[in-house]
Amino acid sequence: MKKLFFNGLVGLALAFSTYALQAESTPNDTPWPKADPAAVAHWRDLRFGMFIHWGPVSLTGHEIGWSRGEQTPIAVYDNLYKQFNPTNFNADEWVSIAKAAGMKYIVLTTKHHDGFCLWDTKLTDYNIMHTPFHRDVVKELAAACKKQGIEFGAYYSVTDWYDQDWPVTSPAGKVKREKSDLDAYEKYLQGQITELIQNYGPLITIWNDVSAMYGKRGAATIKLVRQLQPNILINNRTGDGGDYDTPEQKIGKFQLDRPWESCMTVSAHNAWAWGGANDGVKPVSACLEMLVRGAGGDGNILLNVGPRPDGVIDPAQANLLKNVGDWLATNGEAIYGTRGGPWKPTSAVVSTRKDQTIYVHVMKAGNGRIELPAVPAEIKSATLLNGGQVEFSQKDGTLTIILPQSVALDSFDAIIKLEVDRPVMDLPVLTPSADFQTTASNVFDGDNTSYGPQLAFDHNANTRWATDSGTKQAWIAADLGKSETIEGVRIQEAVPYTGRVTKFEFQYRDGQAWKTIFSGDNIGDHFEKKFEPVKAQEFRLNILDATEGPTIAEIEFVEK
Repeated sequence: MKKLFFNGLVGLALAFSTYALQAESTPNDTPWPKADPAAVAHWRDLRFGMFIHWGPVSLTGHEIGWSRGEQTPIAVYDNLYKQFNPTNFNADEWVSIAKAAGMKYIVLTTKHHDGFCLWDTKLTDYNIMHTPFHRDVVKELAAACKKQGIEFGAYYSVTDWYDQDWPVTSPAGKVKREKSDLDAYEKYLQGQITELIQNYGPLITIWNDVSAMYGKRGAATIKLVRQLQPNILINNRTGDGGDYDTPEQKIGKFQLDRPWESCMTVSAHNAWAWGGANDGVKPVSACLEMLVRGAGGDGNILLNVGPRPDGVIDPAQANLLKNVGDWLATNGEAIYGTRGGPWKPTSAVVSTRKDQTIYVHVMKAGNGRIELPAVPAEIKSATLLNGGQVEFSQKDGTLTIILPQSVALDSFDAIIKLEVDRPVMDLPVLTPSADFQTTASNVFDGDNTSYGPQLAFDHNANTRWATDSGTKQAWIAADLGKSETIEGVRIQEAVPYTGRVTKFEFQYRDGQAWKTIFSGDNIGDHFEKKFEPVKAQEFRLNILDATEGPTIAEIEFVEK
C-alpha cells in the first residue's frame, strides 16, 4: 500500500491554503488558540458518549494496533483489510444503540495506531475503500449521527506504526525505524485531519492519540483544527496542549477548573476492539458507577464498544447499554447538564449540581444516615429524585440526611434532590470526612496529616499517603465499618514516586490474622487486579519491599 503525495491530488491545494495562511500569521512558538467557552460548556453538558474501536483487526479478536507484531504477525495484520467485508454494518443501528443508552455523542476511531483509515482518504490507499466492503464508514456514521441528533467526533491517532515516516513501528512502537521523516508525516497528518473536518464535519471533537515524540508539533494541529472549525474541541493528546484531559480506564479526579473525559470499556476484559465471542461485558452497575462518579468529579464518560467483524455491535454490549439508558431515562436529570460537587466524591457519596439544585448520589446507603459538611445556603426542600420526602437537618456545621428504610436498603445510587436558595455554582467545594477509618504503619514527618493514610482513599490522585525517607516496609489499612464484599482493587503510586514498591501483598483480616488475597512485585501509576470475592471489614496493602519510602496516591476497592 502506498501513501500518496499531495502534488497530484485534486482539491488538496484548496484544503491547505487556509491552513498555510494561518500558519504564516501564527508561528509555531505562539500559544495555541483556546477553545470556545460555549463549545466547552455544551460538551460538558452532554456528559456521556460512545467510543468505537473498530477495523480489520476485529477479524482476529485481538486488540487494535497493539496486537500488530504480537499476537498477529505484521505481514498478516497489514493484510487483514483484504478480508474485511462487514456487510451487516448499519450506521443507523449503531447510532440507535447509542441513543438508547442515553449517549449524546459518538467518537469513532477513524485511524488507530495501525494506520488503517475508515474513510475515503485521498492520502493513502490503506483505507476502507480498498477492502471488499468498499464503503465509507465515517461518511455513513456521520450522516446517521446528524439524522438522529447525535454529535459526531473523530478519533485520530497521531502515532502510526504502519507509516514509514513515523519513527517507530510494531510491536507496541518499540522498534525504531532506520529512516523516518516527521516533517513529511506532519503534512500527512494535517492533510488527513483537514479531510475529516471538511468532509465529515462539523465535528464535536478531534480525539488525538499520541506518543511523546510528536511534542510541540501538536500546537500546529490545534491551530489547524481551530482554523477549519472554530468551535471544535481537541483533547490533550495532540503532543502539545489541548482543551480537555483524557484519563484512561479510570475515573478522573474531582476537577472544576479544567474539563476531562474518562475513556472506559464495556468489555469484561477491558478490550477496546472486538475481544471475541467469550469477551463478555461488565455489570450494568459498574458502568452506572462510572457515569455517576464521572459526573460527580465534573467529567464526561466516553464508554467504548468494539463491534464484531460483521459490523454488528454485539448484543451483549447493546443490551448492557440499553440497561444504562433505562436508568438514565429515570435519573438523567442528575447527570446531564450538571457540574460536579459541591462535595468532593467519597466511596459512599457523590454529588452533582445545576441551577439551584444539588443532587446527592448515595452509593452506599449503610444504615440510611448520611452526614456531610453543611452548605452555606438554606435548603428549601429535600426529596428523592423520583418522589418522596427525605428527612434532613443542617446544624453545627453538618448536614444530616436520613433516607427512608426502603431506600436505604437499595443497592445502588439513591438520589436526593436538594433545593437551595441560591445558585449552586456559587457554593464552595466541600471535603467530606472519610467514610471509613484508615491507619498506617508510618506517616511522613511524624504523622503529618498532609500525608496521612486517609489521603490514599479520597478519590484525588493529587493527594497521597507518604512514608518517611528510607522506609522499606510499610502497610496501610482501611476499616470499612462493616463487612463488605470486595472483588478487586486499584492502586496508584503517587507521581513522580512511582516504581518504589517492588514487593507487596493485598490482604484482609480474618479474626486476628491477616490473610493474603494476592501478591505482586510492582504497583506503578496504575495497578488493577480482580480476584474471587472476599467478604471482610478490614483490608490492607502490605508493602514488603521498596527502594525508598513508599507513597500511594489512591487505593480504590471494587465492590461486588
